[in-house]
Amino acid sequence: MRGRRRPGEKAYEKAQKIIEEGKTRGSLRLERFEKEVEVNGRRYVVKVIGGEAVKEEQNSKTLLRIKITAEVDGVQRDYTITYSRRGANNAAVGFAVVRADTPGREEDAERFAAVVEALTGKRPRVYRTKDGRIMIECYEGHLEGFARYAELADAIEKWLEEMGRRTR
Repeated sequence: MRGRRRPGEKAYEKAQKIIEEGKTRGSLRLERFEKEVEVNGRRYVVKVIGGEAVKEEQNSKTLLRIKITAEVDGVQRDYTITYSRRGANNAAVGFAVVRADTPGREEDAERFAAVVEALTGKRPRVYRTKDGRIMIECYEGHLEGFARYAELADAIEKWLEEMGRRTR
């Protein structure tokens, strides 16, 4: 009887997956997190100093700002990603902007992408706008990765609940 499942086996597996996901949520700490990642063929060492997630109201929208202080290859900086709900499917999308007049903006965008990838395990989308800004775009998968960190988990969970989406 290979390939046949016992009654309830599928439900048990689903419950186990939910339990494991819950164990990882909020189980890590940002402080002293260190990881090496590769972005555009270059290796970066990311050392996180701290971070927070805060809810903000702006123009009748509820935003979630994820703020990370990190050192990437010896350059310490504060990185901020602002999440909002977008589109017909109410998807969580986060953006960060490297302005056109920022000195070393190409390197700064790569360091930012390295921070996001190190923390979430997923590479963000990076693109240039017509006016010269570099946009860093993160999705719900990145948000789930950020939710693994104790400093961010509660604010992310509350924001998702308020926005009508739950992560669990």
